[in-house]
Amino acid sequence: MGFDEEWAQLRAEAAERQDTAMRLNQLPADQGGSGGTGGGKLVSSPAEKKAAANTIETRLVPDTKKATDFADEATSTAIGSLKDWQTSTGLKTVQETWDKQVKTLVDRLNREKGALRATVATLGGVDVERRQRIQSVPSSLDAY
Repeated sequence: MGFDEEWAQLRAEAAERQDTAMRLNQLPADQGGSGGTGGGKLVSSPAEKKAAANTIETRLVPDTKKATDFADEATSTAIGSLKDWQTSTGLKTVQETWDKQVKTLVDRLNREKGALRATVATLGGVDVERRQRIQSVPSSLDAY
């Protein structure tokens, strides 16, 4: 078998594997899917949202920063050790890129934390407002 033939065969095999690997959460074609049943209820747990926001604040963000500091320390040591090599410049670029990505992640976590807390307040406010509106409706039973 020549190079061109072997290359064509390898490409065909890779294409077959790619096709099946790219089906994410998909039912086989013969089973089909069904639409949602609808009519579900919005279930919101303020306690779970508060707990998630607190976990972001007390664990995820601080632990992410600690891991970054540890990695930065090790990378800085390597950069210093390789200062006369081109690898040092490459490591510096990698470190700067990593730090930007970590900052983006921490900013995202902080936004999610704020959104969770705002959702608790918003949904709680809606519940209170609806209760007040319902209670304000006069009832003939109020006289008893």
